[in-house]
Amino acid sequence: MKRKLSLALAGTMILSLFGFAPAAFANDAESISDDLVKAAQEEGELTVYGSCEEEYLAAACQKFEDLYGIKVSYQRLSTSEVYTKISEEAGNPSGDVWFGGTTDPYNEAVAADLLEPYEAENAVNLISDDYKDPTNCWYGIYKGILGFMVNTEELERLGLEAPRTWDDLTKEEYQGLIMLSNPNTAGTAKLVINTMIQMKGHDEAMEYFKALDKNVSQYTKSGSGPSKMVGPGECVIGVGFLHDGIYQILQGYDNIELIVPEDGTSFEIGATAIFKGCAHPNAAKLWIEYALTPDCVNIAKENGSYQFLVLSNATQPEEAEQFGLDMNNTIDYDFEDAKNNIAQYVEDFFAALGDSADDRFMTE
Repeated sequence: MKRKLSLALAGTMILSLFGFAPAAFANDAESISDDLVKAAQEEGELTVYGSCEEEYLAAACQKFEDLYGIKVSYQRLSTSEVYTKISEEAGNPSGDVWFGGTTDPYNEAVAADLLEPYEAENAVNLISDDYKDPTNCWYGIYKGILGFMVNTEELERLGLEAPRTWDDLTKEEYQGLIMLSNPNTAGTAKLVINTMIQMKGHDEAMEYFKALDKNVSQYTKSGSGPSKMVGPGECVIGVGFLHDGIYQILQGYDNIELIVPEDGTSFEIGATAIFKGCAHPNAAKLWIEYALTPDCVNIAKENGSYQFLVLSNATQPEEAEQFGLDMNNTIDYDFEDAKNNIAQYVEDFFAALGDSADDRFMTE
């Protein structure tokens, strides 16, 4: 459902967790051209589909509205839901821009010619060209590590050690204790599928998922779903992005431990993009420029989002530093393979699970 918005503001921090040197630059919002702002204001409105957490989505949209006087409506949808929606709308999208969420579904949309290329001026703020689509169809705004969140109290009660590797998750002792997300609705789950294929090879990865499935109690609709179940003990081990676990810990669930798999893991790039054929193209371009400035990304940490930022003039969330996440223990993720093959890989995943693909796969 669409909503009018409510406020939010600022943030600070450090890039050392990435292995990047710290940077302190002025806000580059002034590089947005007056002509673009004027054209966007003449259009007067913008519709955003957001796949980040709703608190940050609302704050980012409100800040844009405050800065430019453009009325913003938003809808929070998982990345796979956005991809399905714009695919069905076939070049006549009801939204203008996409904000947040992992890039595997964005890359599917690039391959299906559903995103509009745009050469953003503020892309100069990106710390590397690795954080944008080569054809300028999407731009990265943050980076998050895939890993495990475990309930330490429940593990102690059950007399179990925490899993330290991906293969550990298939141990019989974890039967019914694990949650991850549904690849039909969540880009996070697609990233898990791609990660295992790239680490193990296709056939071995499918055998892995068959073994893992025996331990999964539920496949949640959204990628952040498992993180929300760990603290209250509704699941003991959640698979997802560790910044979602940070949010839960800071909400008071100090029984959560964050684990970066010792055998390696991958990362998401949270992105933003323009839908091809959108009704407000200039407002959409202005959104992209805005999303690539501290005005947008520095308010994330004030609104429950603790991802590492990929803009040189942004400041990192200090909350993330205390958890000692190893940003360097990631595989050399093949985005092109993911873009070209993820639809088939998801089909293969469900075929491998066979009859076990039941009501554990949440869609609501």
